[in-house]
Amino acid sequence: MNNLPVYALPGLLDDERLWQHQASFFAARRSWVTANLTGHDSIAALASAALAKAPAERFALVGLSMGGYVALEIMRQAPERVLGLALLDTNARADSAAATALRTLAITQASTDFAGVVTSLTPRLLHPDHLANKAIVEVIETMAHTLGPEVFKRQQTAIMGRIDSRPFLPAIRCPSLVLCGREDLLTPVELHEEMAAGIPGAKLVVVEHCGHMSALEQAQQVNTALQNWLSALPG
Repeated sequence: MNNLPVYALPGLLDDERLWQHQASFFAARRSWVTANLTGHDSIAALASAALAKAPAERFALVGLSMGGYVALEIMRQAPERVLGLALLDTNARADSAAATALRTLAITQASTDFAGVVTSLTPRLLHPDHLANKAIVEVIETMAHTLGPEVFKRQQTAIMGRIDSRPFLPAIRCPSLVLCGREDLLTPVELHEEMAAGIPGAKLVVVEHCGHMSALEQAQQVNTALQNWLSALPG
């Protein structure tokens, strides 16, 4: 097996705890590093900052949700550094008008009732059966409150301003995995089918009984898919 480091990009209001099961699973096999995506309000700036802190030389790149948007931007800024790409529960399209309107309202609410914003987000992130899983819910809510409302505002602004990445998908030449939860409400299966069709040779994996937070909800299935993808990469 190759020993490429993995550079993992978290989603909105997520940090390294999003990837806790993956970091633990791969600990004996390879370096797993989580990027900090909190300091800027554009996807391009987040990608540039992430690249500045990325593992030396080349790496395997994994992004979930907003992390996927940043991963696609990294593929534009420095494709030569990425030997494999995994896009989890994300979307290559620009933000829709309806989504932008909801994000704008959430940014306003976050100034006075950030706890309410977090509470309203959680049911949209998880498979209904996982809302009763206190461990998963606690991780999501703890990450959100650790990062706080100002990070939320910057990240939502970045997400709203992202470009349509679909025209760039055919230029991706590294081995690519596209994975999502079957019941992902925020980025449904058809959006992942679209990405997989656009990236030459990409493999699509749909995880059953799973919402948007696949890395936490179905860690074992995600770990297996990532292991299969990573083992096929050049070292």
